[in-house]
Amino acid sequence: MSNVDAPLVAVVMGSKSDWDTMRRASDTLNEFEIPHACRVLSAHRTPEALTEFLKEMEEGGCEVFIAGAGAAAHLAGVVASKSVKPVIGVPIESKLQGLDSLLSTVQMPGGIPVATVAIGTAGATNSALLAISILGNSRPELHDKIRAYRDDRAKKILAEELPYKGSSGAGLVPKK
Repeated sequence: MSNVDAPLVAVVMGSKSDWDTMRRASDTLNEFEIPHACRVLSAHRTPEALTEFLKEMEEGGCEVFIAGAGAAAHLAGVVASKSVKPVIGVPIESKLQGLDSLLSTVQMPGGIPVATVAIGTAGATNSALLAISILGNSRPELHDKIRAYRDDRAKKILAEELPYKGSSGAGLVPKK
């Protein structure tokens, strides 16, 4: 792998079943042409392999880690304990609709920060956008791409129309 292709972001998840959610992070990174790596590594079942992967990623120039996990959701915290690079935690929906994952991810002790995003697919997408914003601090063109992405989404919202069939008391107002 050449240095140009070296991952700037590493996306890790606790199990393969988390890929349905975490693929949104990968898809968003691909949309912005951000080199990244994706791996299944468990904080509990494969701690040595996780530590080795983090070391390899840092030595290869990785600048941001995204960690998604459900239930006990210790993955982001373990990643943060092993690296001083920014870590973004994505709580995965679980038996408690992801609340257990959210609390496990967000409640880190002082000194080991994890930036935590929303539960589920919105969080996975936002984790990638946050990683891109972080990378943009040294790559201004990425901030320009984020602005264009947001502008495009705003235009789509402004172009939406609601069905309107006269006054129904619902408060819908037709476009003029």
